[in-house]
Amino acid sequence: MPIVTLPDGSKKEFEKSITIDELSNSIGAGLAKATVAGKINGILVDASEKITEDSDVIIVTNSDPEGLEIIRHSCAHLFGHAIKQMYPKAKMAIGPTIDNGFYYDIDLDVSLNDKDLELIEARMKELANTDYDVVRNVVDREQALKAFKDRNEDYKIEIINEIPDNEIIALYHHNEYTDMCRGPHVTSTRHLRSFKLMKIAGAYWRGNSDNKMLQRIYGTAWSNDKDLKKHLILLEEAEKRDHRKLGRELDLFHFQDEAVGMVFWHPKGWSIYRELEEYIRRKITKGGYQEIKTPQLIDKKLWEQSGHWDKYSEHMYTSEADERELALKPMNCPGHIQVFNQGIKSYRDLPLRMSEFGSCHRYEPSGALHGLMRVRNFVQDDAHIFCTEDQIESETILFCNLLKEVYEELGFDKVSIMFADRPEKRVGDDAIWDKAEGALLKATKATGLPFEENKGDGAFYGPKLDFYLHDAIGRVWQCGTLQVDFNLPNRLGASYIGEDNNKHIPIMLHRAILGSLERFLGILIENYEGKFPLWLSPVQAAITTITSGSNQAAERIIEKLRDNGIRSLIDLRNEKINYKVREHSVNKVPFILVLGDREVEENTITIRRLGSKEQKTMNVDECIEQIRLESLPPDIK
Repeated sequence: MPIVTLPDGSKKEFEKSITIDELSNSIGAGLAKATVAGKINGILVDASEKITEDSDVIIVTNSDPEGLEIIRHSCAHLFGHAIKQMYPKAKMAIGPTIDNGFYYDIDLDVSLNDKDLELIEARMKELANTDYDVVRNVVDREQALKAFKDRNEDYKIEIINEIPDNEIIALYHHNEYTDMCRGPHVTSTRHLRSFKLMKIAGAYWRGNSDNKMLQRIYGTAWSNDKDLKKHLILLEEAEKRDHRKLGRELDLFHFQDEAVGMVFWHPKGWSIYRELEEYIRRKITKGGYQEIKTPQLIDKKLWEQSGHWDKYSEHMYTSEADERELALKPMNCPGHIQVFNQGIKSYRDLPLRMSEFGSCHRYEPSGALHGLMRVRNFVQDDAHIFCTEDQIESETILFCNLLKEVYEELGFDKVSIMFADRPEKRVGDDAIWDKAEGALLKATKATGLPFEENKGDGAFYGPKLDFYLHDAIGRVWQCGTLQVDFNLPNRLGASYIGEDNNKHIPIMLHRAILGSLERFLGILIENYEGKFPLWLSPVQAAITTITSGSNQAAERIIEKLRDNGIRSLIDLRNEKINYKVREHSVNKVPFILVLGDREVEENTITIRRLGSKEQKTMNVDECIEQIRLESLPPDIK
């Protein structure tokens, strides 16, 4: 007679063992309808799992994050059921969940296309609408091997042979289709209603290019149609804002095979880049940072000494000269310690804040590259603060305030913070980690800002704060970071003379606000959909003439604009004015200045603002002064 204790503390007693599904039915029809799984004494299980003894039980519904994850994983199995009906010779590999959905890798001689996806999705919906039961069956290795040998599923057999002897093997039966998974999964396809197959890609088995290329089918899945529709609308909006597309349309940058993962900046794109860099430079200079520059190529010995070689060597570009192995820097911190180590430092010199717009190179697999968001050469707005342990709190507060101010001035009002502690692979002993984590946690609480914990995701040398900004369509991007390092200064021989006249090892705070300028520019492009704030716009004003008789006056006006630091262009083409205005609007020029015979005679100009149907005529000098004032960066206004 098991007694079940529910999360609210209430207890239910039963005469015999019951399943999670039966428990939810005993509570209410609404809960039973939403139940996809459960937790028995903290362990996530299928809703078909029996409660055989006194237990604490949590019912997991389709509105819970864990429930949604189960729905997505079960949709992968539903996809398997559908494709095996339509393509019986298909061999199934793996079908895990990913953000917002799932994918399944399959070995199939036929190359699938978008029309095939529509047909497979339709079959999935037909199967799901039959509300068939999904049956879980725990088997031994021999039974599992037989089940998949009978179906010629070579990839499943390979996976089974690698499963440790002490690990449970569970088969999930979808009518005639069988898949293998740890689970849990839904107990009925009635939970699988809101999904869509999205795209097809290629993927090597096990991610190894020596293996066969499989077809990877991506899908998205949700607990209800409303959330699915919302996600699809978001994807449409994100596609419109794709920085790669806008980069081409607005002539900002390009990539090419001769420099994979590295950016060719065009004049307009480089203009935005320089404005952003100068803005950050002014902010950190005001914040007491001293800018430095360190070498690109550094001897491998330094990277070994710092510990980076063990962690990053596979991602580092190397070269040889003078019989020495050199590496292009993947980060700036060891170089900054070399600058700190020059000369004797006193406690009176601390905190010492060193900044660098450091150009870094990291070898990223070609499949991971993604426009400006993931590149092989990037510049960090990097800085390192050398301080005492007592100064960690004040420096953390100063940095958090600076970062929040920068994000707000760049148009991002919402920021989330994650506190990440020691990872499994790390340097330094536990006592040092205890001290570093305690110091950062105390400092984070002192900022008064809300934060969440992200266990095990710290840097290999210390705990960290990661800062996530939220863009115009609700997406979340990790950009800024603050990392407390008790290890690296010691490994590289950094020290200062304390008040007691003895040597002490400084604490090193690694920090960045934008993270990577390339990636942050990609985020800015998508956030603003290419319609940059006036101070960042590569072209702030375009002068367009109605007739050729206005050309000389237009030439004089553009000189004045440029003398006032306003980035501008002149359009004297023999085209209709509406055509020229429309073209500059498409190119997202904030101010379109129209000059005709009447304007020339009256020393005025007609202003059209991007996104507004209204126009205004005003004195030329007043117009230029208005644009000049509006185009000032937010930290200068």
